[in-house]
Amino acid sequence: MKLDDLSRFIERLPFASIDHLRPVTQGHQEVILCQGKTPAQVVAIAERLAAASGSFLATRSEPAHRAALAARFPRAEVNELGRTVYLSPDPEPAATGRGTVLIVTAGTSDLPVAEEAAVTARALGNRVERLTDVGVAGIHRVLTQTDALRSAAVIIVVAGMEGALPSVVGGLVPVPVIAVPTSVGYGASFGGIAALLGMLNSCAAGVTVVNIDNGFGAAAAASRINRP
Repeated sequence: MKLDDLSRFIERLPFASIDHLRPVTQGHQEVILCQGKTPAQVVAIAERLAAASGSFLATRSEPAHRAALAARFPRAEVNELGRTVYLSPDPEPAATGRGTVLIVTAGTSDLPVAEEAAVTARALGNRVERLTDVGVAGIHRVLTQTDALRSAAVIIVVAGMEGALPSVVGGLVPVPVIAVPTSVGYGASFGGIAALLGMLNSCAAGVTVVNIDNGFGAAAAASRINRP
C-alpha cells in the first residue's frame, strides 16, 4: 500500500488525527487517552470512533470527561474507579481470547489501576475475572485461590508497596504473569519506584513488568498473549 493510500484512513480534526487503520495494524481501534484533552475534544474523537466501529474506549478520564461522554452516549459504561468510559458494540460480540485474563490486586487501594486493566481487557475482546485484595500481608488469601490462578490464561497482578505479590503468583502458575506496580505506598515507596524495582528483580520465571500505574498497557499486552 502506498503512503498516499494510507491518508484515507486518517480522519483529521483541528486537534487530532484519528487513525482508522489501527484495527489492521494493532488488532484494535485507537483508544482515547483523555489526559490533557478537553471534554469537547474527547467527545469529538469518540464520535468519530463510534461512527466507524460502533464503539470506543476512553481512559484516564476526569469527571468532566466522563460527564460529557455519558451525556453524549447514554449507553456508554462509566467506570468511576478505573476512570474509563467504554461504549461497547451493540450487540457486544463474544470474547475471542483463548482463555480468561485474571486481574489480581494486592490491596483495595490498587483497584483504580486494576479496573483500568479490567475494562481495557474486556474492550479488547477478552473474558475477564477479578481476584481482589490478596496481598502478601495475609499471604494465605492468595494461597487459597490457586484453582482460580491456574485456570487463567494470563494473569495481571497489580501491587504497590514493595511489589511482592507478582513474585508469589509467578511461583504458583505456569502461565504468563504481567506485573503492574502502583504508586500506592508510604514514603519509601517513592511513588511506585520501589514496587517497580522489586518486580523487575523478581526471581519467579515468566513475570514481565509494565510501567507504574499502567493498567492499560498490561491489558494490551495480556490481550496479545491471549489471542487465539
